[in-house]
Amino acid sequence: MHIDAMTFPAPLGEIGAIARQAQSAGFSGLLFTEAGRTAYLNAAVASQAAPGLDLSTGVAVAFPRSPFVTAVTAWELQEATGGRFRLGLGTQVRTHVVRRYGVTFERPGPRLRDYVLAVKACFSAFRTGTLDHHGEFYNLDFITPQWSPGPIDVPDPKVDISAVNPWMLRMAGEVADGVHIHPIGEPGYIARHVLPNVAAGAEKAGRSSSDIALIVPVMTIVGDSDEERAKERESVRASIAFYSSTPNYAFILDEAGFEGTTARVRQQQKAGDFAGMAAQITDEHVAAFATESTWDGLADALAKKYDAITERLVFYNARTDPERLERYGEVARRMRR
Repeated sequence: MHIDAMTFPAPLGEIGAIARQAQSAGFSGLLFTEAGRTAYLNAAVASQAAPGLDLSTGVAVAFPRSPFVTAVTAWELQEATGGRFRLGLGTQVRTHVVRRYGVTFERPGPRLRDYVLAVKACFSAFRTGTLDHHGEFYNLDFITPQWSPGPIDVPDPKVDISAVNPWMLRMAGEVADGVHIHPIGEPGYIARHVLPNVAAGAEKAGRSSSDIALIVPVMTIVGDSDEERAKERESVRASIAFYSSTPNYAFILDEAGFEGTTARVRQQQKAGDFAGMAAQITDEHVAAFATESTWDGLADALAKKYDAITERLVFYNARTDPERLERYGEVARRMRR
């Protein structure tokens, strides 16, 4: 089992210590999300601070960056990590892409498919000197030695995408190397949608579904007393409420037995009532979308829940403080063995 710790990018002067602690604690790697700070710069610092640690973006926003710029960045990180970097890409949502990044959001699914193929064409060009990608959204056919990073002594970076709906999951199976499952992607959703759609996409492309990694974030509530777990339970409840407010994710909750949750959460959201949003998430929601356990029992609880699904888990809320990161690292070390 490969266990990453999820982390928001930190100031560059801090990330080296974080990477070293994650490595010594027992994690396989760090997965960098992207918000106000870039995932790529944090990964670059971590690669030098903790050699041998696997690093990935989970996920970096694709469309504001050209495929060539993304490909060069991933190429350099793959070289810096000795082949331990995975490029995770996502579309983000229309409001962020259009109003914050200032780029178009036309047909994001097909555009991301073309983007992945364009990035992989750039990887090939760095080795061969020939760039030849002609897709619906991106046309790339010019490269010179001065503008190529050149070959590296490790394989091309794996390219993963975030996917939720069936079309995106099939597309991931067709052209990507892995799928970032959504944090509320509980095992039932993975069985109903992820596995069959990824397999269908892989079959269409003449690939094996076993070649596509499922990267599954797990929200955990852990402690040796109910008092210890209660605080984390409320934090997880708020996270589930936040994700539940997105209409595109409503079907995940509905099919898990919580029909109408998104509508109720959005009603509170529109009123600016964040406490009211969390109040729509019951203990039954929390039990379905998170794993609660004592520290000694967490490794077994997660293995029982996910062993038949994936070999790659991401601890969603491990990096809350250094002490808890160490304890989560002990769990990761047991699961890796």
